[in-house]
Amino acid sequence: MSLMPTYFISHGGGPWPWIPDMAAHLAPLAQSLAHMPAELPRRPKAVLMVSGHWEADDFAVMHAAHPPMVYDYYNFPPHTYEIKYSAPGAPALAEKVADLIAAAGLPTHLDEEMGYDHGTFVPMALMYPEAEMPLFQVAIRHSFDPAQHMALGRALAPLRQEDVLIVGSGLSYHNLREFGPRARVPSVEFDTWLNQALALPPAERTEAILNWESAPYARRCHAREDHLVPLFTALGAAEDAKVTRTYHQAEIFGGVTASSFRFD
Repeated sequence: MSLMPTYFISHGGGPWPWIPDMAAHLAPLAQSLAHMPAELPRRPKAVLMVSGHWEADDFAVMHAAHPPMVYDYYNFPPHTYEIKYSAPGAPALAEKVADLIAAAGLPTHLDEEMGYDHGTFVPMALMYPEAEMPLFQVAIRHSFDPAQHMALGRALAPLRQEDVLIVGSGLSYHNLREFGPRARVPSVEFDTWLNQALALPPAERTEAILNWESAPYARRCHAREDHLVPLFTALGAAEDAKVTRTYHQAEIFGGVTASSFRFD
């Protein structure tokens, strides 16, 4: 059977699907996320999300059977702090994932307290609005080390044979201080580089992504690369796969260009 693909998605800003103006502006993103289940070869057993919004000292694995909500955004309308996405966790799979990570020589532990951050529940609410799909997360490390996060993806790769959908959730552009017209040139240049780098043969692609700081405007687009790091893991889990751009939008919020990708 064909392997489950992996994804790197741009998840948008804050709780945008619950804010009409933002939802209208990001309608192409909503459409791409809603279409993801139809792109899969089969219904997944679970979704493993690597979100740019959960950082830890190691590659912590969410272990709760019923993870709580984490409203990790600020200055949004009150109703957005009452959103519920009640998908079940996947404790047994979490234990297997922790074993895979440890077997690769990477530090990890099972986390009983972490809940669904908005890098996870926002796209999932569009992908699986009934919240019936088992869902859990793996943290990114504070170091943001590209090689380690690529190694994490390689450790997780066997899950693709078991119909676990691995999704890296971040943004291909993430500089909150330049989210208007000043983002126009940097985000276009970086997005162009990213598309070209991901289209390279696998070995060259891996090298290019590991050396992402050499890309045009790299540090203007990712002054702090928490939202790019999930790409390393999504790619590491499908290192030899072909790439398909599943979402692309320009002039977001007056200047940002962003993309999402599938690896299969």
